[in-house]
Order: sequence, then C-alpha cells, then structure tokens
Amino acid sequence: MRKIVAGLSATAVGLGVALLGPVAQAQAGTGWTEAGARQHVARRAADVPQDVAGIEWKRCKRKDLKKLECGTLAVPLDHDDPHGKKITIALTRKKHTVPQSEYKGILLMNPGGPGGSGLDLPTGFAGTPAAKAAAAYDVIGFDPRGVGASRPSLKCVPEDRKALPYSVPDTAKEERFWLNRAKRIAQSCAKKYGWMLPYMRTEDTARDMDYIRAALGQERLSFLGYSWGTLLGMTYATLFPERVDRMVLDSVVDPSKTWYELNFAQNIAFEKRVTEFFTWLAEHDSVYRLGATPEEVRATYDRLRSRLKKKPLADGLLGPAELDDMIVQLAYHDATWPPIGTHLRRWKKGDSFGFELTWALLHFQEGQGDGVFLATSCSETPYPKDWRTWRRDTAASHRIAPFASWGNTLGSLPCLFWPVQHESRLRISGDGLPPILMVQSTNDPATPYAGALAAHDLFPSSRLILEENGGNHGLSLSGNKCVDRHVANYLTTGAVPADKPGPDATCAPVPPKAEKVKD
Repeated sequence: MRKIVAGLSATAVGLGVALLGPVAQAQAGTGWTEAGARQHVARRAADVPQDVAGIEWKRCKRKDLKKLECGTLAVPLDHDDPHGKKITIALTRKKHTVPQSEYKGILLMNPGGPGGSGLDLPTGFAGTPAAKAAAAYDVIGFDPRGVGASRPSLKCVPEDRKALPYSVPDTAKEERFWLNRAKRIAQSCAKKYGWMLPYMRTEDTARDMDYIRAALGQERLSFLGYSWGTLLGMTYATLFPERVDRMVLDSVVDPSKTWYELNFAQNIAFEKRVTEFFTWLAEHDSVYRLGATPEEVRATYDRLRSRLKKKPLADGLLGPAELDDMIVQLAYHDATWPPIGTHLRRWKKGDSFGFELTWALLHFQEGQGDGVFLATSCSETPYPKDWRTWRRDTAASHRIAPFASWGNTLGSLPCLFWPVQHESRLRISGDGLPPILMVQSTNDPATPYAGALAAHDLFPSSRLILEENGGNHGLSLSGNKCVDRHVANYLTTGAVPADKPGPDATCAPVPPKAEKVKD
C-alpha cells in the first residue's frame, strides 16, 4: 500500500508521501540552527527509558495474519512527557528461522502513507530472492500511531454516499463545495481527535520505533520503508544514528521539500506516468482496442469518463472524479496495466462490472488511512493560508499536468483549515550512519527521482539502486529480481555497491505483458 488518500478528493495522490526539510523550514523562518538540531538529537536519544515493558506475543487471529504473531506496545502520546498519557501500537512478528548464531536482530517495516497499515508486511519476503536473508531477522510489522489496529485509530474523514463532483472546479459554486467539504473534514478531525493531532508527526512515529526496539531488547534495529516510510527511516536515523544497523529506503521522499511543494512535483510525474500508460495501451491496440496512439486512447478515456457525469456507476458512487482517482492509484505499479486495460475495453463495449469491482476494492482498502494522512501532512510543514494562493498555483500546474493537479490539491485542502499549526521540525541529517541502501525508479510518479537524488546526496553513506527507465513505486519484494538481489545481499552481508556519481547500480524494469481479452 502506497496511496492512502482515496476518500479525500477524487484524484488526491497522497503518497504515501511525507515531506519536510531543512531548506523549506529555514525559508519559513523556523529558526533552526545546526547546534540546536544536535542538542535536540542528544536530548531525544536520552529520552527513551531503559525499562520499557516487553511485548507479549500471541498467534494472530486475523486470517490474513495467521502465519504471524501479534502483540501491542504502549508508548507515550507525547514523547516530551514519557510518563504521561499512553497510546497503543499494534505489531506483528515473523520470527527468525536461522540458528541463533546467525540471528541478525529485528527488521521493522513500513508501507508508506502516512496511514498505511504494516501488519501484513512481514509476509512479503516469501517467494522472493530476499526470503533467505529475511530468515535471519525477526521481521516486525506495525500499525503506526493512529493507524488500523493501533489505538486510537483516527477515522475522521466521512464517506461520501454519492459520486463527488469532477475535481476541476470550474465555477464559484464548485469551489465552495470543495472548500466547505475540506473545512468539514478538518473540523471533524479536530472534534474527534483534537487531543491527539499535535502528536501525529513523522518524528512521533520515529520515536515510537525506538520504543519498539527497546521493548524487544535490541541495541539496534534494521528497517525497510517504502515511500513515506523512507522519511520515517531518515527521521529515525537522524534522531538515533547509533541505533541503526541496516536500512533500506525504497521510493525515496525528498526530505528538503514541504508537503505542499511535493504535491506539485507529483503532478508532473503523474502526468508523465499516465501518458506512459496510455502509450502502452496504444502499443497494444490489437488487444485493448482503445486507440492506436496515446492521443486516441486519452480521447477514448475522456469519452468513457463523460458517461459517468451523466450516470455514475456502482449505485451512484463511481463518477468521473473517482475514475481519475482509480487511474492515478493504478499508475503506482504497471502490473495493474493489463487488467485495467481489459476493464476499459469491456466498459467501452458496455460491461462495467470489472471497473466497479476494482473501484470497490480500492475504496475499501484505501479509506482507512485518510485521517492519518491529513493529521501528519497538515501539521508537519506549512501550507498557504489563503485559498487564492492554492488556486493560482494549482491552475498553473493544471496547464501542464491536467490529470492529477486539481485532485492532488483538493486531497490536501483540509490543511487550509487544520487546527494544528506546524512547528520547528527536525533537520534531517545523514551523518554518522553505517551504509544504507536506497531504491528508486526513474519515473516513479509519487516520489519523483529528483527527490531520491537529493536524499542520496544528504546521506553520505547511502548507495542508490535505480530501476532505470522504470516507473513503479515500491520496488522491493514486488517482482524485480535484480532489485531483490541487491536488497538480499545488503541484509545478509551489509555490503553495498561501490560509490559512483548518480546511481551506484542499475536494474532493468520488468515490463507489463498484455493479456488476452475475452469479451
């Protein structure tokens, strides 16, 4: 799971992203200094008590987690008050299967978001080239604070019982609809969880991770994080560099940008990615019959979307905005391209069932994280306080990237009304770390490549594996054996490729294969 914002707007991209950083914070006048940051790190490192209670593991009751053990851990709501109010983190464990002499410690995993559940992640190594490497670790999944089975679980975004208006507001009335909706979402979150919202930053979750480490009796931890999880890993490494063993950061967030800034970088990347999808469909026109050129495919798509303006599908829940949202989500990994092409072909001929089912599944899976996505992104970095600025910037972006620009903005629009203001944040630093591994694709739409290069430069000990000319988001354990071999070697030996300018090693993408369609 990388994309967490399906219920917020229509094409709200979300990110699994998470962005804050020294440049943006300095420009915002936060007053950060290097000396102050280092004092902050030293104080935080001393904050974690040494007498954290252990975790009682039991066989998981959920069917999808039946091969794992489940447990919970109480952590401070406010890490500045470690003996104050507590909240609960839900965890899973897949124990090591190697002899104790080969045991390498704990490997925490995070799927992104913010808002993604990580309880099932320890099962993701099975059947991959990295499975043997993972067997030397206790692999730990967890739901970050506010997510899923952790308590409390932030669920403050109302489900819309009918299709939303198309996400390009052309009239003052449509603008008022989106503004009022965003304001209601912010007010709902504040009313239900106002006491928790100030403590939903990435740094809070990073400190929770150190409580997990302490509860498991480990001096250090290893980590595999995707998307927003890469910022979570970078934040942990900045706070506790001496406690990092091995760290894999996959689909890397630019730690120098605010959430607002990254939205606009995403817009351009998603436009390119969707165009790649339409180009692929055109190249396989003999299979999908949607158009022989990318322009023809886009025109076919626009005609199909226009049908939804007149008559939404799925009992009135799936309109043009939801359709765009679905395509944006499916752009995260091109393994979805063949089935979505099949659904488009069948829908063109009048059979919409496949699209309705796909949308229902995505909507069910994605809606859980919306409150956490907002609670983290709205409070971490500054957003413009004037709607006119949002509208001006989005209109400019829409002219060059029309597919996702407005949906992305509307997904974050509750931040305009958010009750928790951003404050001085941790300056991300890569100093004093062992070798870490970064993984990225060239055309990743959610965390663009330029951000990975920025993070790579910021972390001197990092090595970057690039899926060259690929566009998938979240590469490890997802079918690219070349990437998985790099991850496996690193987790086993700690070895990384030699340092080179730009990426340090490359892997070829795994292209999607057109499927035979039976109408």
